[in-house]
Amino acid sequence: METLDQCKIRAKKLAMEMTLEEKTTQLRYISPAIQRLGIPAYNWWNEALHGVARAGVATSFPQAIGLASIFDEAFMEKIADAISTEGRAKYNESIRKEDRDIYKGLTFWCPNINIFRDPRWGRGHETFGEDPFLTARLGVSYIRGIQGDKEYLKAAACAKHFAVHSGPEQGRHEFNSIVSKKDLYETYLPAFEAAVKEAKVEGVMGAYNRTNGEPCCGSNTLLREILRGQWGFDGYIVSDCGAIADFHEHHRVTSTAEESAAMALSAGCDLNCGNIYLYVWKAVQDGLITEEQVTSAVEHLLTTRFRLGMFDQTEFDTIPYEVVECKEHLALSEEAARKSMVLLKNNGILPLKKEELKTIGVIGPNANSRDALKANYFGTSSRYITALEGIQDEAGENIRVLYSEGSQLIRSTAEGGALPNDRLKEALSVAERSDVVILCMGLDASLEGEEGDASNEYCAGDRMSLSLPKAQLDLIEAIAGLHKPTILCNMVGSATDLRFAHEHFDAVLQVWYPGARGGKALADLLFGHCSPSGKLPVTFYHSVDDLPDFTDYAMKDRTYRYMTKEAFYPFGFGLTYSQVMCKEAKILGTIEPDQEIELQVKVENIGDFDTEEVIEVYIKVEELAYAVPNYSLCGFKRVSLKKGEEKEVIIRIPYSSLEVVDENGERRVDSGKFTLYSGLCQPDSRSVSLYGQKPLELNMTVSL
Repeated sequence: METLDQCKIRAKKLAMEMTLEEKTTQLRYISPAIQRLGIPAYNWWNEALHGVARAGVATSFPQAIGLASIFDEAFMEKIADAISTEGRAKYNESIRKEDRDIYKGLTFWCPNINIFRDPRWGRGHETFGEDPFLTARLGVSYIRGIQGDKEYLKAAACAKHFAVHSGPEQGRHEFNSIVSKKDLYETYLPAFEAAVKEAKVEGVMGAYNRTNGEPCCGSNTLLREILRGQWGFDGYIVSDCGAIADFHEHHRVTSTAEESAAMALSAGCDLNCGNIYLYVWKAVQDGLITEEQVTSAVEHLLTTRFRLGMFDQTEFDTIPYEVVECKEHLALSEEAARKSMVLLKNNGILPLKKEELKTIGVIGPNANSRDALKANYFGTSSRYITALEGIQDEAGENIRVLYSEGSQLIRSTAEGGALPNDRLKEALSVAERSDVVILCMGLDASLEGEEGDASNEYCAGDRMSLSLPKAQLDLIEAIAGLHKPTILCNMVGSATDLRFAHEHFDAVLQVWYPGARGGKALADLLFGHCSPSGKLPVTFYHSVDDLPDFTDYAMKDRTYRYMTKEAFYPFGFGLTYSQVMCKEAKILGTIEPDQEIELQVKVENIGDFDTEEVIEVYIKVEELAYAVPNYSLCGFKRVSLKKGEEKEVIIRIPYSSLEVVDENGERRVDSGKFTLYSGLCQPDSRSVSLYGQKPLELNMTVSL
């Protein structure tokens, strides 16, 4: 078995045989071949956020924020393993065809483990939500699934964007994120630290912005002191695409391309996604950097290629192309979509009973939209099943399904020259003739997403408010005025103002962007083939009035851990069709430093449906001024329960959950008194009111 150290030795030996000019060519993401040394060309840029992306057909899973809603580490790893299997299969076929183009390699620039601190951030749906513990646990699982545990890396994951990066998109090339040491180590860094120390992530990508004045892709603080120094990261570091050019073009911290290249390389950025490292050779000649620094970067990159087995035969070389979008992976994607959807309200209308229905009205701009299935960074599916198509297939021949688009996503008219709301009256005609109305509203990646991809030019992919666009609100209000039994399905990647829907409609379901065949999964839930079981990985606020300024990176009044106002739908909230009770919780054994705490929770399904539920455990550190003001998630466990079934579940809580972070960013256990809350939601009054059940409370005293 070839160890990491052996790969380093091979990389060092190969780098020694290269000229300076040859070495500089390997620092760009489009790395040319060096034929005399047997080094093939390689394009480092590939994507696999929720399925292999941008390289043709691949299984399409729900967007990352939807995968986070499942609250299941093992299931996340299973999904990532399927993705990397398809990635290897596609790579094998590309190599056979000598196709070394972009998006054909094994270095996947994902997951995005930034903290979704503000729901206006357009790229938030690429993340695992607002909580550092949940993000860390799911990020570690995703990385392990991508990289595998074999002799060679199955593929190489890359944690991004390091660090303190979550909007605004419009100004990301010049923005300076000001953050305290407490917020940095308490919120923004834990998921990255776990990715490095636990998952052994192979790559880390820097962010576009500055953090406390330093460009992230050239930050000695972030890259040298923290990432490589404090955490011992030994993989490769890549810039975000075009970020190094921002040093002199937008951040204005350097004057020339040579200076920018030198700043990034000196800080430890090995690979340039962009073209500024074309100036590395001149930067060496000008004395801005040394050849030894160039050599070190090349060795990091070659080590990764050796670890992937690019110069050897590996056990992954025989993975056949036929695994791409195979039956097992498609079934896994549909299962993920079903588990990801979050039931936010249900007055008993769900699940729908076919025998009581003659006509169903399916209305809304996302009802028959493929874009609302795909999100961003997506692959191609050989088949799409929209919400409308899923409902039509499920309804069969005995139930009439009527359809109207009702409105555009954002435009007031569907047809040129028409008056505003030109599809609204048709939608009312459909609703009037229907026994139940299924409203499919929301956004897609053209409205919330990355700058350059999104087309809402007024804020470059970010959102100005939490409301749906006016054209949709007009439709929603008109349907509400008919007082028909109505279910709102919200297909969007971030928190939305759903106050009107909650008040006027019978059920509200957060669908996210559910993947290419998400319409089938939605129909399965609506008609009771399975119970909803997702939980919100983000807080749904009442409106932006509850939030600090978007550009303020302080955590005060943000996310469930720090907010002082009541949420509308809290983090961790989500209903099922059944009723599960947490009956008893106790700690097993004694609490010892650096040892996991074992919490045993007894749960019983006393409802009328088989279901899955998520047991959530929160911890509050008592009597310390610099503890998190509310409490923090410290454990979770998804459990499957048949109707009437009772189980005892063990949840392992890291001892580090007892730690606090002081104003200097120092982490330590500083209090002996703690409160654990274990249940099916947060212990806040809004969650308890919505869920109808209060979490169990357990007081702990620990000897310091």
